[in-house]
Amino acid sequence: MSALRKKFGDDYQVVTTSSSGSGFNQPPPEKKRKRQRFVDKNGRCNVQHGNLGGETSRYLSDLFTTLVDLKWRWNLFIFILTYTVAWLFMASMWWFIAFLRGDLNRNHHTDKYTPCVANVYNFPSAFLFFIETEATIGYGYRYITDKCPEGIILFLFQSILGSIVDAFLIGCMFIKMSQPKKRAETLMFSEHAAISMRDGKLTLMFRVGNLRNSHMVSAQIRCKLLKSRQTPEGEFLPLDQLELDVGFSTGADQLFLVSPLTICHVIDTKSPFYELSQRSMQTEQFEIVVILEGIVETTGMTCQARTSYTEDEVLWGHRFFPVISLEEGFFKVDYSQFHATFEVPTPPYSVKEQEEALLLSSPLMAPSLCNSGEKNSSLDCLETLEDNDSTTKLPTKLQKMAGRDGLPKKLLRMSSTTSEMTYSFGDLPMKLQRISSVPGVSDDRLGGKASKINTEPMSKSVADLPPKLQRLAGGGGGRMDGHLPPKLRKMNSDRFT
Repeated sequence: MSALRKKFGDDYQVVTTSSSGSGFNQPPPEKKRKRQRFVDKNGRCNVQHGNLGGETSRYLSDLFTTLVDLKWRWNLFIFILTYTVAWLFMASMWWFIAFLRGDLNRNHHTDKYTPCVANVYNFPSAFLFFIETEATIGYGYRYITDKCPEGIILFLFQSILGSIVDAFLIGCMFIKMSQPKKRAETLMFSEHAAISMRDGKLTLMFRVGNLRNSHMVSAQIRCKLLKSRQTPEGEFLPLDQLELDVGFSTGADQLFLVSPLTICHVIDTKSPFYELSQRSMQTEQFEIVVILEGIVETTGMTCQARTSYTEDEVLWGHRFFPVISLEEGFFKVDYSQFHATFEVPTPPYSVKEQEEALLLSSPLMAPSLCNSGEKNSSLDCLETLEDNDSTTKLPTKLQKMAGRDGLPKKLLRMSSTTSEMTYSFGDLPMKLQRISSVPGVSDDRLGGKASKINTEPMSKSVADLPPKLQRLAGGGGGRMDGHLPPKLRKMNSDRFT
């Protein structure tokens, strides 16, 4: 038996064949069912409103916007229907006036009779008169006379009604034609999103591009994560929207979209993908909606382009190919590699798992002592560490006393300070130990000077003292304070303080 891997579109399957070549022993698995999207790849929102009830009357209150939002076939139908009905209505009004006056059955070319509208004998002639008047054609054969006041009033009404219908319908068609929705067709998004390391951080990336030479002014990009979740109270939130930071705090969301750009979302503790790993992504269900907004440079109208990425369209451990190359005098963009990606080494673990592994592998385990109690504050933690250090630095007798009687913390600190001073003095040379016993010399300053003196010759430190102090320092033994006069004691204390 031999295993063969064949590719069928985006799905892979393993088929097993016998060595004799008798055929396939395993039927191909069923193709994965396509998941329902909230926003299609072309930006159309897959949402339908139903059971509106009496709320449908709200569409009539904003009739102009309703007509603009309709599809083109309905707009053309309403446009033709409105003009046809208006023309037939006004033509019937002119025919009705001619019928009431008896102009339909009389000869209009005699001098004894003056009709309301000359040469209108039937409905077609009345319709032609209305069209000639409305379109300002004016052939001159049919005209209104001054002996018809009702015709003059109808003529005024016809002019006002025609202007309103023209303004409404022509304005609606103009707005619909000038909508920047088609401008979004020349704004490209990559077919897939990628997750890989960038600048040492796990990053979600996708690419956007502009096919036109005209720029998008004030282009801004936003990302939303759509994912169903359940609250701690038990409430189920379908398609809960979470914000994905693509540089709002740093201004990286403001794009200069002249060439294709790679948009990045850093996965950190504030990211919704903080616990997302390569394994968990196979069982997760989410959708990333990308919204690109900007002002069209040629028309000045706001344009919005949208797309989305499902969990199947996010590639773990991939990176986009570069598409910009330097030519002679210009930069060239190769859009054939716009959607192409290649694999890069990427850890399959989530950011949370990586941080936990880093803490476990760290040699500094002191934070574990502080994290053992949930109610301990940072100050209590520091005191605990200080107490542990001070107890270990105590002499043997004081440690036994502290263990039996439980000395106060202040006494332990005082004792530890004394022991530290004793041990630090014992590490110094004999002459420095004698100098350090002079009253007025602080431990901190002596420690600082001692560190400097250790790097310099001993003779230099003694030479800096007054002559009498040099003699006393060189004499050895005894307390220095007992042999100094009061003035020298003051000079000595002033020198060290």
